[in-house]
Amino acid sequence: MDTIQSPATQSFETKSARTDELRRLAAGTLMPGFTGIAVPVWILEAYDAGLAAVCLYGTNVASPVQLRELCAGLRAHSPNTLIAVDEEGGDVTRLHYLTGSTQPGNAVLGRLDDVDLTAASATAIGHELAGLGINLNLAPDADVNSAPDNPVIGVRSFGAEPDLVARHTAAWIRGLEDAGVGSCAKHFPGHGDTTTDSHLALPRVTADAATLDARELVPFRALVAAGGATVMTSHILVEALDPDHPATFSSRILQDLLRREMGFNGVIITDALDMAGASAQTGVAEAAVRALIAGADLLCLGSETGPALFDQTLNAIAAAVEEGRLPMERLADAAERTAALSSRFPAAGAAEIQEAAIRGQLGLDGRAQPSGVPADPKALDGERIAEAFEVSEAAERWLAREDPVAIVQVETGANFAVGRVPWGPAAATQAVVSEGEVPDGARVAVVGRGLDAEHPLWTVFARLRAEGHAVIAVECGWPRGGADIVTYGASLAVSQALTTLLNGNVNG
Repeated sequence: MDTIQSPATQSFETKSARTDELRRLAAGTLMPGFTGIAVPVWILEAYDAGLAAVCLYGTNVASPVQLRELCAGLRAHSPNTLIAVDEEGGDVTRLHYLTGSTQPGNAVLGRLDDVDLTAASATAIGHELAGLGINLNLAPDADVNSAPDNPVIGVRSFGAEPDLVARHTAAWIRGLEDAGVGSCAKHFPGHGDTTTDSHLALPRVTADAATLDARELVPFRALVAAGGATVMTSHILVEALDPDHPATFSSRILQDLLRREMGFNGVIITDALDMAGASAQTGVAEAAVRALIAGADLLCLGSETGPALFDQTLNAIAAAVEEGRLPMERLADAAERTAALSSRFPAAGAAEIQEAAIRGQLGLDGRAQPSGVPADPKALDGERIAEAFEVSEAAERWLAREDPVAIVQVETGANFAVGRVPWGPAAATQAVVSEGEVPDGARVAVVGRGLDAEHPLWTVFARLRAEGHAVIAVECGWPRGGADIVTYGASLAVSQALTTLLNGNVNG
């Protein structure tokens, strides 16, 4: 005999099915991270339930072999979804988190101002990523670094001049996407004129609309013209564009400006929603709902999402649809755009990842370079990188001396975007000494980054000079005044070029 369901049972089942549908759609807009160096079970289960993407961070990397195995495991379980990473090259690296990047980084590339070199650098990064099955790179940084004391952008930017940043942003996008990896220009509508780190608080941009149009928005117009795949929002309050909502949560900025006025048709990705500038007041789940309502498509949840937060976020999005806050059409549009992005950039499978490793095409050890990269012998040449350095007359005199060289590196923390990546001469050579180990009669290069007036480097500098040493100060970041040499970066590639210059053998 057939079972007859009561109206209440039918209603419950209908509601349950709708909730499942909404959760699956919601999962198609999310990009969590995870803790540890192995893929957790909950991530695999989330993929089975419709998860759009996962983002890898430096804390997911223990060794080159482990990283390849992690990526191969993800691809074996989910061949057709997005695996993303923050691989800007330069100071911000995930593939080379243990050693420092083999690419010079944006500020060096901008100072060299060779768009072919910029494209080649991006293509080299793209081939490494593609060889691992990673098909979305959250780069390039398209911010115009107009504030010299910017605590979070700095050398991640191509420079302080809008047209220069625009042409190199377009070149970087072209180089990366030619390698089969989607790009993500960030941080729209521009994080360069800020003096607050959005990981820690909500920055405000007070520039007027005309200034924003002529400065911040210029590189993002270049992104649209280049057909870049995605753009990342910033958790900043841009008063002239929307005085009430940070960009990530502003339909004026994402829908009216970016979509309608500027004509961007790609995927809008949020910066990590666990950052204080996004969720300190509301929590991550509510921030995800607000971002979708505003027009974002793919929501980066952060590096330590965990299954409980992921489930809370799914429930919050589903509830927002049921309550009428989030239109079903908006959620479906976001999920469709994200799915199309995955189709646009198909990834290598698990077997191809292992095959690439066997062929030695992955440059994760800092030596072997990927095959298929445009033949440009200058791309990683120390002499060419050193052309980007600022060298004062005092430094020129110091370099011309013949007395022994001692390098002292003053440990300096980095922002959250950079993390704990080895940097400076200490990453490139074992010849760095402590202040107390400087030999008598040696000339000394004291190296740091972020050299404001209060930096501890200056105490070391003054003490060594008082002891009679010829001393110069080296800034491995964006110039803030006072340094004798400025390298515009601290990656392994830049640090090797610096170490060679200091030791008087640039061609070595």
